[in-house]
Amino acid sequence: MKGILQRENYQGDRVLWMVTGLLLMASVIAVYSAIATLAYKADGNSGKFLFKHLLMIGLGFVAMFYIHRVNFRYFSKLSTYLFYISIGLLGLTLLLGVNLNSASRWLKIPFLDVTFQTSDFAKMALVLYVARLLNQNRTILHNFKEGVWPILWPILLICALILPANFSTSALLFGVCFLMMFIGGVPVKHLLRIVAVMIAGVVLLLTVGKSFPEVLPRAGTWVKRLENFINPSAEGNYQVQFAEVAIHEGGLLPKGPGTSVSRNVMPHPYNDMIFAFIIEEYGSLLGGIGLLMLYLIMGFRAVRNGVRCPKRFGGLVSIGLGILLLVQALTNMAVSVNLFPTTGQPLPLVSMGGTTTVFNLMIVGILISVSRILTNPEAFDQSALTDSDFPTENPPSHALA
Repeated sequence: MKGILQRENYQGDRVLWMVTGLLLMASVIAVYSAIATLAYKADGNSGKFLFKHLLMIGLGFVAMFYIHRVNFRYFSKLSTYLFYISIGLLGLTLLLGVNLNSASRWLKIPFLDVTFQTSDFAKMALVLYVARLLNQNRTILHNFKEGVWPILWPILLICALILPANFSTSALLFGVCFLMMFIGGVPVKHLLRIVAVMIAGVVLLLTVGKSFPEVLPRAGTWVKRLENFINPSAEGNYQVQFAEVAIHEGGLLPKGPGTSVSRNVMPHPYNDMIFAFIIEEYGSLLGGIGLLMLYLIMGFRAVRNGVRCPKRFGGLVSIGLGILLLVQALTNMAVSVNLFPTTGQPLPLVSMGGTTTVFNLMIVGILISVSRILTNPEAFDQSALTDSDFPTENPPSHALA
C-alpha cells in the first residue's frame, strides 16, 4: 500500500490517469447529490451510501494501481482461466442469482452479504480472451473453420449466457468483439456471413420470446422498450421523459450541486440517468459536453496506444477494452437524450454501480498497463518482446499491423 502514495510508481499514459481521476471526482460529487432521495426513502442517512460508493472506488483504484504495473503479456495467459471462470459464474447466476424484475444478473458472495454483476467480469474476460485468440490464429483467419470459429464460439457462448437477463449488455459485448475481429484481420466475407446469421437469430429470438413468454420472460420487456423508443410519449417511457425534463432545466451553464429538482421524481438519478442529472446541475456545456469529451479522450488514447503498441495482443486489448468503455458511456448518454432505447447501462466510472466500478477501474488498469510499453519502455520487461508477434503471412489490409 505504501507504493500507492509514491508518485514515481504511477507509470503509463498520464492522460488516462488524469481522465480517470476527473471521472471519479465527478462521480463522487454527482452521486452524493443524487442519493438524497434514496437516503430519504431508507433511513435518511446519505452518508452510508456515499461511504459504500467511496469504498468501491477505493478498492477499484487499488486494483487498478497494481494491475497497471503488470506486464500485459501475462493477461494473455490469464485470459483463458478468466474466460472459463466467467462461464461458471454466469451459469451460477442464471441458476442461483439474485432475481430482480425477472432478471438474474447478480450473484451473492457467501458470508459477505455482497452481490456483484457477473457480466461485468465476463466482459473484461472475453475481450482479453478474444484478443489472445486473434493473436494466436492470425495466420489462419482466412479459414473460417480453423481460424474464425474458435474465436466466434466463445463470443456466442458468453453473450448467450448474458442474454436472458441482459440483452443490451449481450448485444454491446458482441458488437465490441465483432469490431475486434474486423480490426484483428478476419476477412470481410466471414464477417458478413456472421452478420447475416446474427440478424436472423435476433428475429427468431424475438419471435420465440413473444410467442412463448415462459421461455424468455424478458423478451416482453425488450419489445416494450423498443416500442417506447419509437413512441417517446408512451406512458411506459417515463424514465426518458424525466431525463429530458432534467436536461431542459439544466440549460447551458452550471447551477451547482444540490440544485436538482428532478432527482425527487426521476428513477435512478444516481445510476442509469446520472448523465441527465449531471446536466441539470452543471449545465450542457460543463456537465454534458465536458463529460462527453472525457470519454472521447479516454477512447481515443486507448485506441491510439493500441495502434502504436509493438505487440499485437496488447494492441487488440487496448482497442477492445477502450471501445468497450466508450460504447457503454455513449449508450448511457444516448438513452438519456432519447437517441437510443432504454438499456439500463450505467455510465462507466461515474454511476453508483457497486462492484461495476471496481471492474471498470480494473479495465482502466489494463489499458494503462499496455500504455507502459510506449511511455516507459526502459521499465518494461523487455523479455516480452523477444519473440516475434507478427504473422509470417500478410494479414488482410484492414488488420491491426
